[in-house]
Amino acid sequence: MYDIRLEGDAEALLRKMQSIAEIDKSGLSAALAEAVRESTLERFRQGRAPDGRRWAPSQRALLEGGKTLIKTAQLRNSIHAKSDATGFAVGTNVKHAATHQFGDPGRTIRARKKKALRFQVGGRWVSKKQVRVTIPARPFLGLSEEDMRELQETVEDFVGRDD
Repeated sequence: MYDIRLEGDAEALLRKMQSIAEIDKSGLSAALAEAVRESTLERFRQGRAPDGRRWAPSQRALLEGGKTLIKTAQLRNSIHAKSDATGFAVGTNVKHAATHQFGDPGRTIRARKKKALRFQVGGRWVSKKQVRVTIPARPFLGLSEEDMRELQETVEDFVGRDD
């Protein structure tokens, strides 16, 4: 058996503990998940990693214009959030997402349906059966310092601040 002795405003502590126990955990997780999803989508608009660094521009964006990682918007539009009372997750199931998130220093691309790949290099057309390319990391998933502050504020709003 344990005895606990509280000094000071024990009633306030007990009220705070009760309010924490009664938090709508599903609602909190849903709010946190949506905040992270929105932040991730904003990264696509800004072309920046969670740490604030700009993404290396893609060859396609340099040659054709447009934004890096948004040619068809498939990757951006695949960002989804799931949540329940135990937590939340924000991510994508797009096959090439990991390549863009982490990069690939030695990806080999092979012609599959034709005899060769055909592409332009320095203004002239080249045909090759395969090419080796480096794809730089362009992280879009993760939490920035601003995200962490927003998540903390959301949790504090759910818990209720009376300090």
